[in-house]
Amino acid sequence: MRMMTMALALLFVLAGAATLIPSPDDDLPLDKITLPEGFTIEVYADSVPNARQMALTPGGTLFVGSRRGGKVHAVVDQNGDMKADRVYLIDDELTLPSGLAFRDGSLYVAAVNSILRYDDIEARLDNPPEPVVVLDDLPDKRHHGWKFIDFGPDGKLYVPVGAPCNVCEEPDPFATILRMNPDGSEREVYARGVRNSVGFAWHPVTGDLWFTDNGSDNISEDPAITDDLPSCELNHAPEPGMHFGYPYIHQGDTPDPQFGAGHSPDDYVPPAINLGPHVAPLGIEFYTGTMFPGEYTNHAFIAEHGSWNRRQKIGYRIKRVFFDDNGLATGQEVFAQGWLEDQTNWGRPVDFETMPDGSLLVSDDQANVVYRITYSE
Repeated sequence: MRMMTMALALLFVLAGAATLIPSPDDDLPLDKITLPEGFTIEVYADSVPNARQMALTPGGTLFVGSRRGGKVHAVVDQNGDMKADRVYLIDDELTLPSGLAFRDGSLYVAAVNSILRYDDIEARLDNPPEPVVVLDDLPDKRHHGWKFIDFGPDGKLYVPVGAPCNVCEEPDPFATILRMNPDGSEREVYARGVRNSVGFAWHPVTGDLWFTDNGSDNISEDPAITDDLPSCELNHAPEPGMHFGYPYIHQGDTPDPQFGAGHSPDDYVPPAINLGPHVAPLGIEFYTGTMFPGEYTNHAFIAEHGSWNRRQKIGYRIKRVFFDDNGLATGQEVFAQGWLEDQTNWGRPVDFETMPDGSLLVSDDQANVVYRITYSE
């Protein structure tokens, strides 16, 4: 039944074409997902192929990027019942348009070596405009070339450029986070030593940047060591110019076997929190809504996409990271899990958006859906 529904939902190929979303399938085993008491998860939007980064506009349109098919979609809840009922295809045949951001009525899309801008997009979902090329001279390497992008409180566009390899020593802009004006001018390196960040956010009180980073693979020929080293990271970058160790130091304390000689962990910024080996942390969202209990305010959710080469899979869940009154991370716990069962995964969380009512949207690029998490006493 689900395969048939998905096939019908994908029978549109021209930009601007829209498809009605059928009633969400019952095939997804949402009952297997465990959440703290009072929380509920449901499908907000079905049939959103390879749903990756999301951008929610003040007008309520949810834009969703992807890595497969080169497509960008807009998801709309037309009747206000908190379930999306229409998906528009904004563009296709782009190069890994995973990352996107919304600002001043325009949608920004990262397509590996280029940043594209779609102006007045919400008024033109049926007939999207040709994109304006903001820049097209970023590296075109596809290895870690897909991106998460966003605008910071300084009005700058932040764009990571991942390392084009597992572990290698390459010049700027590889393994960095760049920032620039919205038109692409005044580009600079904000942070270095960042292997592959696919999620960042700014603390709602301090305004400091926090970003996830995916640790390297195959650090040893011994699979027992490789399984547990190195950890993926949550990093704190309150100012430009910081170096987070890659490719010389992993997880703040482990020299790389090939590139670590002559480098001390003391020379680099350690992770604020080590999240676990190969959990693949992607999106991060500071919770500022009013629906969840007060103890969640200004704490962060992290989507752990899940390991791909660990003998015992790990991740495939959502973490909650605790922050103190000074805006510093103090600990972590599992918030939602169940997408992995008996070493078989049926879903992979990617990114978050907080709805105006305080509910939390979660994209899933394996199940091709967007979930909505709510709380009720």
